Amino acid sequence: MTVVPSLLLKQLYTHGSLKNTEQGLSFSIKNRLSDATLSGIFSIKINGQEVSLQDVSIDLLDRVLRPADINAQNPVDFPLRKTFNVLIKAEALPEGKHSLEIGFEVSPFGKLELQVDDSIKKEDQNRIKIPRDDKDDYSPEAIKARQKFVEEFAGVKLQHIPQYSFDPHTTQGNCEHFTGVAQVPLGFAGPLRINGEHAQGDFLIPLATSEGTLVASYNRGIQVLNASGGAKCTVIGDAMQRAPVFVFEDARGARDFAKWVQANFTKIAQEAEATSSVAKLSDIDTYLSNKFAFLRFNYTTGDAAGQNMVGRATFAACSWILDHYEGQRIVNFYLESNFATDKKASQINVMRTRGKRVVAEAIIPRDVLIQKMRVEPEKLAYHGLIANVGAILSGANNNGLHSANAITAMFIATGQDVANVSESSAGVIYSELTPERDLYISITIPSLIIATHGGGVGLATQNECLQVLGCTGRGSVNKLAEIIAGTVLAGEISLASAISSSDWVSSHEKYGRNR
Repeated sequence: MTVVPSLLLKQLYTHGSLKNTEQGLSFSIKNRLSDATLSGIFSIKINGQEVSLQDVSIDLLDRVLRPADINAQNPVDFPLRKTFNVLIKAEALPEGKHSLEIGFEVSPFGKLELQVDDSIKKEDQNRIKIPRDDKDDYSPEAIKARQKFVEEFAGVKLQHIPQYSFDPHTTQGNCEHFTGVAQVPLGFAGPLRINGEHAQGDFLIPLATSEGTLVASYNRGIQVLNASGGAKCTVIGDAMQRAPVFVFEDARGARDFAKWVQANFTKIAQEAEATSSVAKLSDIDTYLSNKFAFLRFNYTTGDAAGQNMVGRATFAACSWILDHYEGQRIVNFYLESNFATDKKASQINVMRTRGKRVVAEAIIPRDVLIQKMRVEPEKLAYHGLIANVGAILSGANNNGLHSANAITAMFIATGQDVANVSESSAGVIYSELTPERDLYISITIPSLIIATHGGGVGLATQNECLQVLGCTGRGSVNKLAEIIAGTVLAGEISLASAISSSDWVSSHEKYGRNR
């Protein structure tokens, strides 16, 4: 029998599902653990009062059963992500908080007793609701209803938003209230030569953007890199975090807890990794302040970006910790303390890595730089020294030029979580003159958060772009990281040269919106 930590057990209940109905009450249970079999429901209490099981029905969505119909001889499949609704003939509950206790038996977990609080909310009868279909919210009828709603509400006839070329059901899990598409111009630059450990060869670079001169600028930098033999790219780090915080009565309690966590790392890792076949817990960094113990769980997540994966794994680990720590009382616990700095630029991610840490570097021959960019290596290197001072004075997370441009355009094209640009755009650029008076230049991207599995990378046009890059299938995420890094380096060379040679404004006049 598998023991389920109490905090994890509460996740089986769907919060916000408690409702008054015409027949009585209802709430929902969803399997968020693993594939299982429901073999009995033996008790239900509401606000401490036992509910007669004769007044209970179990709606499995495809059929409705009585608790007496479910037993060891007649179990019900309860696979992962399966939901069943509990329907109760009872008096309506008043608005406000209520306690529920549900006892049921599930193989392989045995008898489980779930205790949660939920509330009956006051329904706002005047609230304007976007149309949705509980049975199939991605059906043509549901989508057309939303399109009509938008047109009537905004007074705008939708001509382009409804035009798409894929099955809307493929967006389930990526977009709620699907109504249509936002079409972003897509251009290709390259091919770019990458000399990586995972990406080797020439690659066309998809860039989804509305910024004039962007594709042209990267294409120009790619020509320089190719004429120099290509970009040498190396993945040097891999980590994805979740950072819970435990609150104690005093600093000594936090200190002793941190020592206990390190002493019990092996068991904590087992609990975390049991939630995923991919996530592996590398280590736990502990940071103590005041009476708080901040834990930074560091994982590898395969081809997935992994934020949701590591959140689930860390929640399971912390559930075990809360059930087994016998030191000073834990006053409070939060799964995320803002210390993972999800969707935010931070110094800790620059130093410690979040996502992939990747370097792109090249030696640009003197003649190539002068002939193609009309700038000498000495001038670029000197310009870089001055720009470093500007970056320090401004407090920027990047001493380079515009890594966010390539990263954002490639993120949109390949279905990445675009908000991760806030972290992924951090960059450390370095250049020097070689003894031959050529230019060595490199950029380190310390927190490139990308995926080739999960998230939005399976969507129609996004997956096509990944196919163009040869970055689909198992083991392709580091290849994508090297290609993105090489593209970033091309953009740094192009823009730095344009500014140093005073071509920047004239390029925008020729190719941009000012033309």
